[in-house]
Amino acid sequence: MATTRSKLREYFHTEYQPGERKLVQKIDFFILTFCCLSYFTNYLDRSNLNNAYVSGMKEDLGFVGDQLNQINTCFTVGYVIGQIPANLSLHYIKPRYFFPACMFVWAGLTMVTASVHNPQSIMAIRFFQGIFEATTFVGTHYILGSWYTERELGKRSGIFTASGLAGTMIGGFIQTGINSSLDGRHGLRGWRWLFIMDGIITLPVAFYGFLFFPDTPSTTGAFYLTDSERALAVSRVPPVEDRSPISWAFFKKSFSSWFFWGFVILWIIAGETESFSTNALLALYMKSHPTIKYSISQLNNYPTGVPAVGIISTLFWATLTDFLNGKRYLVGYFIAVTGIATSAMILAASKDPTNPASTMVVFGAYYWAGAVYACQATFFAWANDALRYEDHMFRAIVLAGMNLGSNAINAWWSIVFYGASMAPWFIRGMWAMIAVSILLAIWTVVLSYTTAKHERIRKAEFAQATGAGDHKSVTEDA
Repeated sequence: MATTRSKLREYFHTEYQPGERKLVQKIDFFILTFCCLSYFTNYLDRSNLNNAYVSGMKEDLGFVGDQLNQINTCFTVGYVIGQIPANLSLHYIKPRYFFPACMFVWAGLTMVTASVHNPQSIMAIRFFQGIFEATTFVGTHYILGSWYTERELGKRSGIFTASGLAGTMIGGFIQTGINSSLDGRHGLRGWRWLFIMDGIITLPVAFYGFLFFPDTPSTTGAFYLTDSERALAVSRVPPVEDRSPISWAFFKKSFSSWFFWGFVILWIIAGETESFSTNALLALYMKSHPTIKYSISQLNNYPTGVPAVGIISTLFWATLTDFLNGKRYLVGYFIAVTGIATSAMILAASKDPTNPASTMVVFGAYYWAGAVYACQATFFAWANDALRYEDHMFRAIVLAGMNLGSNAINAWWSIVFYGASMAPWFIRGMWAMIAVSILLAIWTVVLSYTTAKHERIRKAEFAQATGAGDHKSVTEDA
């Protein structure tokens, strides 16, 4: 008990150098506000497609078969294409220019979607939208890893990821409000107004980033940071050689690294454990329910419980793994258990589809499955932790590669296992979820052993090279 109290005291009373606490408060405010608002609007713009689909767009545009999944695949293809170029661009273009510019473009594309007359037009728009949204997630994780220490990173990654889930959750309520207040206004259906309003919401956030985002510690010119704070920000992260990455040798070294493939494979597997939520299976289940016809407000509101659970799970695991000194791998085991259990629940419910208890079991399973969103923050924080002593742009390549690999698989995975025509039970997808959950547990064991061994070696090398053991600090409240 005394040991636990000691750990809690240490966790909530971080050791800071003089002036460091004020610096962290500043970067928390300016980095997290922009990144969280950016990701919030990013997911708002993404989730509006599913909300629009169940709110009249399917019937108005004559969707057939798996065209909804095909649109998501077009987005994913663009998203995959943009991953590595977007993260490498941060080496040459200041993030305070690059991030807002991408936001302005995707906001415009979101609003243009309100004018479409067939699913094929949405496919083209979403492809380009995927390219410009590619930098938001991995680019932000690169920025967070550039500013925050290992002990600080998990919580910040969790808050960032939770903001995207909030966009998904609030999107359903926004669609409900728009459908009731703007449906038919100026001859436009409510789902068309949803795209217009979501795009408008994005624009002021982009402008805010252009004015206040601080770039990286070595390139920042933020007016609210003093010279001493900029120097302190640089000193907080391990010094690594910063080379231009555009060379054959750099790419050969990156793509032949065990850490590149180790984390890419981790996120390929983990990304598919999110399939229940990312493919809006609860909404599709409700839309095709064997006995109950749900209203538009119910179709939009009930699924918001899934990202709500995701937010709680993300913040819980991000904080806990920080408290446990970065043991991010624990989340892999939790997700494996969740994936197996929730799939089994839905398979059992499908045996008696008209039983009211079956509906309760399915809702419970999909809500519980929302907890797997915790892997986003913790696994990208894990990669940042493991690569803290490596070249900055190698870290950027790994983070981008993780999302690229996951989305390259997801481009066809959702069609094969979670096509809209497979609703309401997605039997094939349930078995696929059980398989990837087992595989995740196995890969987590392998990667956690390898990264722990590597980190011990690099920390010892760094301490020997810098004399870190002689560093003095003072204690301030966190």
